[in-house]
Amino acid sequence: MLPTVTKTRSSPSTSRPNSMFPQYLRRIVKWQQMDIEYTFWQMLHLCTAPKVVYQHTKYHKQTKNQWARDDPAFLVICILLLAVATLAYCAAYDHSAAHAVLVVISVFLFHFLLTGVILATCCWFLTNAYLREEAPNSHVVEQWVEWLYAFDVHCNSFFPMFVMLYVIHYFLSPLLVANGFIPELLSNLLFMVAASYYHYLNFLGYDVLPFLERTTFFLYPIGVIIVLSPILILSGFNPSRYFMNMHFSQRV
Repeated sequence: MLPTVTKTRSSPSTSRPNSMFPQYLRRIVKWQQMDIEYTFWQMLHLCTAPKVVYQHTKYHKQTKNQWARDDPAFLVICILLLAVATLAYCAAYDHSAAHAVLVVISVFLFHFLLTGVILATCCWFLTNAYLREEAPNSHVVEQWVEWLYAFDVHCNSFFPMFVMLYVIHYFLSPLLVANGFIPELLSNLLFMVAASYYHYLNFLGYDVLPFLERTTFFLYPIGVIIVLSPILILSGFNPSRYFMNMHFSQRV
């Protein structure tokens, strides 16, 4: 659990700003400078062997002297894939082109960007304020979690959830939105696995940092999800029907 008494240490807000952030933003529009092949390699292994991806994060720290990516390719490809998947849903479940545009924008802004910024900021603050190890002596340079790295962790965790809840869910949606106990059960299980895997990858992202302790804190939400899922199933709640009816003009 998080300590109730704040340790004597400088606030994370006083740490030096991430000098790579402006360069990171500038490279978003420079497609030729992005390593697309490596990005797809990361995406594949985040779904199959996520620890390998974070092992490479250690190599990045050794070579670039920062934990965060300096290549925005992962973010750009995530946005493009999210837009394509949302348009596929709109083609199947929406009758209005104007409404479809609003759905794509809202999914990008709220499902990915705004949620990611809020979660990354919360994790960035919690890790720097409560989970950093105390420096053993004054000669050791203190290390901080970079905000951009916290956002990278969110992007990494989001991608497998995107595969489950946008891609696999799309092909299973005729079954998942049907009436009955089996669709409700399958829909809740799919959402439970996706959310649990998100938090597991979140844990891996911070556990790889050698200056953090008690990172198992990031696994606690999985326990909450496991407890809530049977309650939602028994109450007859179908998350697939809920989100589809919330976003699309054609009710399911």
